[in-house]
Amino acid sequence: MERVQLSGNLQNGQVIGYIVGGGLKENLRVRLTVPAHTVQEGAFVVTESGDWLFYGLVTDLQLGATDPRFADEQSEERLPAGMAALLHGQTLYTNLEVLPALMVHSPQVGEPLFEHPVPIKTIPAHHARVRLADLGDVAQIFGDPREKGNYVIGYTREQGHPVCIDLDKLVQRSAGIFGATGTGKSFLTRIVLAGLIYHNVAGALIFDMHNEYGPDVHDSDRNVTLPGLKSKFRSRVRLVGLGRTSDFRGVQPDFNLEIAENDIDPADIEMLTRELNLKETTPATLAALEREFGPRWFHEFKKMRYGAKVENEEGKLVDASDSVAAWAQRAGVHPAAAEGLYGKLGRVFEREYIVERPAADTVGEIIKALEAGQHVVLSFGRFETDLDYLLVANILTRRIRAAWEKKTGDYLREGKPELKPRPLVIVVEEAHKLLNREVAAQTAFSTIAREMRKYYVTLLIIDQRPSQIYDEVMSQLGTRISGWLGDDLDIQAVLSGLAGKDALRGMLARLQPKEEVLLLGWGVPMPIPVRSRRYDEQFWVELFGQRAPGKKSEAEILKELGF
Repeated sequence: MERVQLSGNLQNGQVIGYIVGGGLKENLRVRLTVPAHTVQEGAFVVTESGDWLFYGLVTDLQLGATDPRFADEQSEERLPAGMAALLHGQTLYTNLEVLPALMVHSPQVGEPLFEHPVPIKTIPAHHARVRLADLGDVAQIFGDPREKGNYVIGYTREQGHPVCIDLDKLVQRSAGIFGATGTGKSFLTRIVLAGLIYHNVAGALIFDMHNEYGPDVHDSDRNVTLPGLKSKFRSRVRLVGLGRTSDFRGVQPDFNLEIAENDIDPADIEMLTRELNLKETTPATLAALEREFGPRWFHEFKKMRYGAKVENEEGKLVDASDSVAAWAQRAGVHPAAAEGLYGKLGRVFEREYIVERPAADTVGEIIKALEAGQHVVLSFGRFETDLDYLLVANILTRRIRAAWEKKTGDYLREGKPELKPRPLVIVVEEAHKLLNREVAAQTAFSTIAREMRKYYVTLLIIDQRPSQIYDEVMSQLGTRISGWLGDDLDIQAVLSGLAGKDALRGMLARLQPKEEVLLLGWGVPMPIPVRSRRYDEQFWVELFGQRAPGKKSEAEILKELGF
């Protein structure tokens, strides 16, 4: 695995200072005993005090002096170098601000080990030694990479030690991957998804708006072609195109998704209120359509004629019996409201992937594939508008939600292990389009974020503007992985509801634009900034156990097939 050298050649586990102040409700203050430039913000440090180890994160470095005059005087210019160094050592200093997060009992020889780290509940003593975390400390808190379920997501920035996330915990609650445009969110998402697929932790349904996850992709920064999930997990990943003619940049899908007109509910149309500029009369008109025609309301409404007129016996032009206005009069709906809705729905009526009778129940095929342990990447192809994304994602997710609720009910009622639903992660790109304040309440995604964890369904949302996501949804996110964000509102949204957010705000704003992320929340025991793994051939060699991906053992082939 890739490693980096420590700043200033500090050794792993080296003592860097001692406690001089602080409290339980504020950061600890540490007097630094090594040069200030050798320790960085975000360093993972350990304080040894009695029988306890206190784990924390460096959040700030501050220069100080025993007297302000010593800081003002440039003694190195008027005194010999040796004397100036001695004077500086006695009068000038650097303090660290350390955010304490966890504590672990460190027993004497022969005493039983404390099982798990616990949240900080007391503080270390004055002058307790503070050192850089070593490999064992990182493994103690974030997990040993050699143990099942621990998946390396990156490396500590100073020491280069591997930092793991618990994949089982990751999928137990909804999660988010955030970062400004160009910070590598898509590559990081591929790394996370590759871990879920390889370790068979959960199924994944990926709404791929820009064909970034299934097929191979070109990295313009490095001018190389990188493999997609389909290339590495051919038998486990199904590529599905939206509409009969969709493909993945010339790669033919395993099958194409068509949506039956009967699958469209009035709620799916109401969700498009902002996109279609629908009026406040829309719900009443939709309710009348469903009341009269039932599940076929969309088909019957589409068949009506807009503004159709015929001559009556008196030679006057009146509304034709199959016109929108005539139906509205019969149904007790204002004709102008019905015709207005019909005109707005023209963009939906003309969608080629919406048909009266699909050749097959492709929505059902997607659900069967997910139940069978496979993973589905849905490409929107040339249907890349927000309307397509909102409509298709909501319809498909609503069907999946119903299927997993039924499976969970059967499992709880009969108690047979084989009936337990397979955990499912729904991956949503451009999440603010589906989960903003105006739309979230009308989609299945908001319900999944709030309630579906008990039905083994969670979300993985990817977005560059987390501040535009409904705060009720953000509050339900367990694990948050964030790259650099430049907007204060976005930073505030990512850190909402987390302890120590004031100390972490500056750290998030000062991440490197690429290949540095801050891990927060449910999937990691404490916040920590890391250098994320690179999505390259070396990553795949490491994932597949130092063997070329094309040369798989029989056990690996069976594992990919879901056995």
